[in-house]
Amino acid sequence: MSSITFSTAAVIPAGSPTRLRLTARGRRVLAVLASLPLAAGIAFAAISGGSAIAAGGDAAGSEPASFETVTVMPGDTLWSIAVDVAPEADPREVIGEISRLNLLQDGVVQAGQELAIPAEFAG
Repeated sequence: MSSITFSTAAVIPAGSPTRLRLTARGRRVLAVLASLPLAAGIAFAAISGGSAIAAGGDAAGSEPASFETVTVMPGDTLWSIAVDVAPEADPREVIGEISRLNLLQDGVVQAGQELAIPAEFAG
């Protein structure tokens, strides 16, 4: 029968946890390694964002969009403006188009505000 013996040099006492100690140089290396994915993401966004801006420009031969503007008078609402600019159209559709074109979030207009009217209703 064989027996195994352990010497004290091979046994790590159970009560002493090992602790990782970083030097100043180690902390700098760890910070650089942690920031590499962030830097790569920013570089990728900058490279691919430039093509999106260039693609959004006017195509060759296309006309620039021209809009008629309306100044909001005291007491005007989007409904009254929609009825004035397009009496034959459904005011709800006209209000939707005016809101989208002018980026109106809540549908509230202020006196003196300039609103662009969609080309299909201008005239």
